Amino acid sequence: MAVMQQVVLSSGRRMPVLGMGTATYPVPPDEIMTSAVIDAIELGYRHFDTASIYGSERAVGQAIATALERGLIRSRDELFVTTKLWCTDMHADRVVPALQESLRLKGDKQIVFTSEDMIPLDMPTVWEAMEKCQSLGLAKSIGVSNFTCRKLADLLSHAKVPPAVNQVEINPIWQQRKLRDFCSEKGIHVTAYSLLGAIGVFWGSNDVLECEEVKRIAQSTGKSRAQVCLRWGVEQGGSIVVKSFNKERLKENMEIFDWHLKEEDKERLSLVPQKRLILVHPFISPNGLYKSHAEFWDGDV
Repeated sequence: MAVMQQVVLSSGRRMPVLGMGTATYPVPPDEIMTSAVIDAIELGYRHFDTASIYGSERAVGQAIATALERGLIRSRDELFVTTKLWCTDMHADRVVPALQESLRLKGDKQIVFTSEDMIPLDMPTVWEAMEKCQSLGLAKSIGVSNFTCRKLADLLSHAKVPPAVNQVEINPIWQQRKLRDFCSEKGIHVTAYSLLGAIGVFWGSNDVLECEEVKRIAQSTGKSRAQVCLRWGVEQGGSIVVKSFNKERLKENMEIFDWHLKEEDKERLSLVPQKRLILVHPFISPNGLYKSHAEFWDGDV
């Protein structure tokens, strides 16, 4: 198996290019997710993506403890683990306690709100609290997710510590070239999620894996359609997060580092018609903060 590639973030931390995602619904019993994470560590995964809203933090923590006991890893420092601040904790006085709660692995959140509940975010004070998480040593790097170019520009206008990562939807039918170029210019690393369409989570579409160009490349290379999408994601220069709890599929997802897409295939993929798959319907309401998907995504839909 090829050696896992890494990237160096603006924070100076190294992050493995391939991460195991843990977002799924309904949330499985802890033992199922813990077993899958242990399988992933055995296969060589060293990057795990969690969030309190996923309900996966405790299971990932249990898997890491077991991996240490079994000698699968020598120390926690071998792993890169991401978690995320949920909307209800995006207040200056809640950020540090929310991370402390996540570190105790008891930070499960529930998606219980209406679109009318949405209120404006005081980004300067929330980001200052995020910076405090890093200065206190609670987080080794801080970043954002689902930020558009406009939102990143607003953040950078007052941030003392710029975000190391922006995690966003990227796949062959939503390539986000403008956003990736902006992040590259500002030194922000981009991590792609939903590379396969995120089927079976909170949204989902078959359109990525049913893309004719993806199917054609898979047939011509003898790779799976999923491997084609993941390899394409790596070759865009970012990192990728993909969810699977199946050991064979986890292994297959690792097998993307010893081959390359042909230039002609990348060129043809660049011409695929584009559309955003994640439209965050629960956040949109004529009576709420965001009255349309275009407003939520700053016109980039």
